[in-house]
Amino acid sequence: MSSNEQPIPLKRLQREESATFDRATLDYIHRACATGLYEIRGLGAKRKLPHFDDLVFLAASLSRYPLEGYRERCTTRTVLGTRFASKPIELDIPITIAGMSFGALSARVKEAIGRAATAAGTSTTTGDGGMTSEERDASRILVYQCLPSRYGFKPDDVRRADAIEVVIGQGAKPGGGGMLLGQKVNPRVAGMRTLPEGVDQRSASRHPDWTGPDDLAIKIKELREITDWEKPIYVKVGATRVFNDVKLAVHAGADVVVVDGMQGGTAATQTCFIENVGIPTLAAVGQAVQALEELDMKGKVQLIVSGGIRSGADVAKAIALGADAVSIGQATLMALGCNREVYFQQGQPISAEADYAALGTQAGFCHHCHTGRCPVGITTQDEVLEQRLEPDWGARQLKNYLKTLTMELTTLARACGKQDVHHLEPEDLVALTIEAAAMARVPLAGTNWIPGMER
Repeated sequence: MSSNEQPIPLKRLQREESATFDRATLDYIHRACATGLYEIRGLGAKRKLPHFDDLVFLAASLSRYPLEGYRERCTTRTVLGTRFASKPIELDIPITIAGMSFGALSARVKEAIGRAATAAGTSTTTGDGGMTSEERDASRILVYQCLPSRYGFKPDDVRRADAIEVVIGQGAKPGGGGMLLGQKVNPRVAGMRTLPEGVDQRSASRHPDWTGPDDLAIKIKELREITDWEKPIYVKVGATRVFNDVKLAVHAGADVVVVDGMQGGTAATQTCFIENVGIPTLAAVGQAVQALEELDMKGKVQLIVSGGIRSGADVAKAIALGADAVSIGQATLMALGCNREVYFQQGQPISAEADYAALGTQAGFCHHCHTGRCPVGITTQDEVLEQRLEPDWGARQLKNYLKTLTMELTTLARACGKQDVHHLEPEDLVALTIEAAAMARVPLAGTNWIPGMER
């Protein structure tokens, strides 16, 4: 070797990441070692799951004629609560707003949501902690939740609502109670919930006055009695043992069953719950529909599906699989500006990058709903931060989003030759993966094979 030549290195720097102990896992272990605490965060599961993206529609062609979008009507009217209620809910669209509490969200946000839902002809839902005057005044159709905590629960407000939703569990934390950390328990929130200010609130994981379906039937009758049998009664379950849970809810007397898949969000809970408990929404729909069909209750008891609904295509696929309506929560917050780089004041954009950085994150990655330090003023009770969401602006944004979802829904329904979005059916769908085909119970694309089903 000449004096100008360099020796060939025998070793190279290895950068192969372990699939089991990747950077996220190492981060988790190191954090656990440093604090001795589990992580709490907001929003929903971040892991990739089988989802509606794994399904596609079989549009009309020779064997079925499509509808002309500019000349032929496709209706979206949706009626919920026809089983026992004397005043069922009538919606213009099958897209409802999920329960999100005052406490998790500011009063300004609740007002914006109510105004948008009213403009779109749909319903919104109270969430934990009771009913605010802003929300009731802004919402033409308001569903009042009865949760295990009973925080802010008032019989007079039950009568003022248009429907009641008995919450057994939600998709992000089935089997777990709600959380509201002390930094969001301001004087008004504390007063509504009869809590001390600034103290963490943890709800019970089950209702205090009943332990099973027989007791649930008694509770539903109590709610019917105080509302003169006018209001529809919903029962909401987190998607776990869906088949049996839906059957028991129907036996208990529910008018509507809400099934929330594990992609559903939350304001705050343990990350281990969000990522490891429950089943995907796609898997839950088929089990819920099967339960209703076995009881001969399909069409008599309505089914609402939630958890990870983002687009009109997601709505259309959920309905085709058997849902009567969907409910959106996280997508509502995104429409209001969640995880956006800027917020708007009097129509002018103002950067929120510094506020995201103070939380140790960036727009598009934020899940710090539990901190009360929302950079765009949505999941906060801070008097300054909540001003960043102007109800007028927020209502317009959400109304436009709901309009877009509805247009996409009807466009797909027309392409399948349907004059009513509720005429969409499993026969209109095929799956792109074996997992999705098995969960949704539709054929794998290009075949007649439904995995797990007898031929």
